[in-house]
Amino acid sequence: MSPLQNAREAPLWLDSFDQSLHGRKPLNGPMSVDVAIIGGGYSGLWTAYYLLENDPSLRVLIIEKEFCGYGASGRNGGWCEGALAGGTEKYAKRSTMDEALRLERTMFRTVDEIQRVLESEDINCDFHKGGFVSVARNFPQAQRQRSAVELARKRGTGEEVIRILDADEARAHVNATNVHSGIFFAPSAVVDPGKMVRGLAEAVERKGGTIVEGTTALSISTGKVVCVEGVVSADVIVQATEGYTRDIKGKKLDLLPVYSRMIATEPLTDSQMSEIGLDDRPTFNDGRYIVIYGQRTSDNRIAFGGQGNPPYLYGSRIDSGVESNFHSHKVVWENLVNFLPQLKDVAITHRWGGTLAIPRNWLPGLRLDKLSGVGFLGGYVGEGVAAANLAGRTMADLILERRTDLVSLPWVGVRSRKWEPEPLRWLGVRVSRRFMGAADTSETKKQKTAKLAMRAAHVLRGD
Repeated sequence: MSPLQNAREAPLWLDSFDQSLHGRKPLNGPMSVDVAIIGGGYSGLWTAYYLLENDPSLRVLIIEKEFCGYGASGRNGGWCEGALAGGTEKYAKRSTMDEALRLERTMFRTVDEIQRVLESEDINCDFHKGGFVSVARNFPQAQRQRSAVELARKRGTGEEVIRILDADEARAHVNATNVHSGIFFAPSAVVDPGKMVRGLAEAVERKGGTIVEGTTALSISTGKVVCVEGVVSADVIVQATEGYTRDIKGKKLDLLPVYSRMIATEPLTDSQMSEIGLDDRPTFNDGRYIVIYGQRTSDNRIAFGGQGNPPYLYGSRIDSGVESNFHSHKVVWENLVNFLPQLKDVAITHRWGGTLAIPRNWLPGLRLDKLSGVGFLGGYVGEGVAAANLAGRTMADLILERRTDLVSLPWVGVRSRKWEPEPLRWLGVRVSRRFMGAADTSETKKQKTAKLAMRAAHVLRGD
């Protein structure tokens, strides 16, 4: 019998949470506030938190269609990593390299800022800053990692942030197969994302914010959010809808909702953990193109994720049935036991999925239109746990017109063109994934960099 056979089709992080006991009331008719935020995930909650931290008199309302953490904020891999998916070079192109490096270093410090808030608000979400280990499992992966660290040195980033691991050092962190070398990146932590999003929502309410759940926002215009349950009038409106942006009128092509899947093992014994490593609970992956990601949870499970098929549904559809696609989870499990064969006979207790959001230029960012009073933040390409904190802090400063160092960071004001109409979107995702999968296979077999696949990926990503 497959180790997946009896797994619950539910996110590990949300499985113990009874929404029927803890749910918030929906909007009940018209309402007027100072700031209306659409989306009860990390981006919306951090924005509300810092707004109220700096101005407790504000009337702040969060509008959530399901419940706080229903989307990516409650389904992700729990990587609180001080990095942005967009890449330093892309931000440098729209500013300067010095400014892009300022953004990069601000992200490094964001992990500590999150820890500070968690401690001050007494949010127990199993936060542990054990760094991030990426192992190279073939020669091209090792080459790319060495190049990345060499570039970091040239830009002034020291070993206290990122360093190369030889094969023995990498295996000491995580005893994976075929390890050539690795990278250790210090500004990274693990969290239980479900506990974190629920704790943050409660902190917002303690500070005077209002959260309505089960409330569907249909459209945004200057000073107004039209919901099924009533109309909200607000001086400022913040759109923090990430993968569900496609549900807002006129926004369907703004962000691409792409599926990722996860599985979680049963709790492992100390003996089993000793064969795997992960003593300091670093997050981990390898250097392949089709990303995998994992963590050791506080109760000694391995939570592990990756893509799977399909990665995208035609027409940017979101279908909860696809999140539990058995074949997709089997692919994730096969990747896990290929990486850690020690887990081959370990039961999988949970399997789930969710969507992450990708802008056409693959560049996360935020902006606030002073004239309309409408703001946007997101497009994190799967790396939003820490990035959402910095985005929320910055959005709060923009709204409050605080002249801080954050409001001039080069991801402020980022815009991306819309995604192509179908069938071009669907074809682009499928072709890109096929190229990346072929590149991973080729590099493992031939031990040579798949240059054609990389050039094709850069074109498809708008680089």
